[in-house]
Amino acid sequence: MLAVSPNSPVILVVAISGRSLATAARRAGYRVLVADLFNDTDTCRLAERVAILPGSLQEGIDGTEIVPSLRNLVGEDRPEALVYGSGFERRPDLIDLLASAFPVAGNSADTVRRVKDPSSLASLCAGIGILHPEIRFDAPDDRQDWLTKVPGGAGGSHVRLATSAGPFPPGSYFQRYVAGIGLSALFLADRGGAYIVGYSRQWPSPSMGSPFRYGGAVRLPRLPRAKGAKISHWLNDIVARTGLVGLCSADFIDGPEGTFLLEINPRPGATLDIFDGDDTPLLTQHLHAVRGERIDIPRYRGAMASAIAYAAQPIPRFPELEWPPLTADHQRPGSELDAGDPVCTVLARAHSAAAATKAVMTRISALAPHWEEITG
Repeated sequence: MLAVSPNSPVILVVAISGRSLATAARRAGYRVLVADLFNDTDTCRLAERVAILPGSLQEGIDGTEIVPSLRNLVGEDRPEALVYGSGFERRPDLIDLLASAFPVAGNSADTVRRVKDPSSLASLCAGIGILHPEIRFDAPDDRQDWLTKVPGGAGGSHVRLATSAGPFPPGSYFQRYVAGIGLSALFLADRGGAYIVGYSRQWPSPSMGSPFRYGGAVRLPRLPRAKGAKISHWLNDIVARTGLVGLCSADFIDGPEGTFLLEINPRPGATLDIFDGDDTPLLTQHLHAVRGERIDIPRYRGAMASAIAYAAQPIPRFPELEWPPLTADHQRPGSELDAGDPVCTVLARAHSAAAATKAVMTRISALAPHWEEITG
């Protein structure tokens, strides 16, 4: 991670959780200011100043006070760019609000709407010839093979079985279930097309109320050539038709029926940790892509995995821990967690994707007793 000085340029990070973007900004040599929902202890160490972003995980980001809050955080500093992360797909109007006050380095609100609106994405896929699960806005007669989703939701917690009891959140839509393995492509988009950074396999961490809750991801060394070429062609067409810029990702389900595009994430996302590195910092490449400058694609050796450790039961007062290396998003001592809340992110490196996946799950199992023992 590059050393920074008082004269280093400033990046303002705004996201539901800003730690991974703050790490990427520091790795690229920037001073960092962060506004997010958590202010985890390692985020506070990375950033010069932090602020709690108005809102909640359940309700999303509250735009009422966001600009005054950010102006207070920035103070006399003049950020080179505001980089936003998760949380704005549900409220793209907030991107316009941010852009009225700060130099936003990312996709416009119109572009976010284009790729996150379910009908728009379905039409886009049909026009290009990309497999995309059937969607509908009225309940099917037989809900057995259907899911419900919330437009702009992130992390998988908003995805439910359509056969679930209880009311669905306002604005939910139905998407046909497709069996397969979660696959994600991280790419840099500029006006010349999409440049694949790498692929990852993703898996869920199911809970009683969230059967598709995000669990983790592992960087893959490669894809079969024909499949990679097809995805690259699809993403080039999507970038050309939507105007996407910067670091983005596309989530797929790869199964016996083919490779289906599920979502486009028009901002740096959950796999940033397993792709970013000192040799070619991805935040630098993100800024280059947004500005239409020359970009470089990193090269990778081996595999890296990351996974979320969730609280299995309520934790009334989180203990003070000496966090080991390759962990992140550290809970504040004394914080109160409900069952299902994220505790931390755990990472692991290995020679292969299978070995890295096994290692990260083993590390979570070894760490969990440090906070679970106080819940008994």
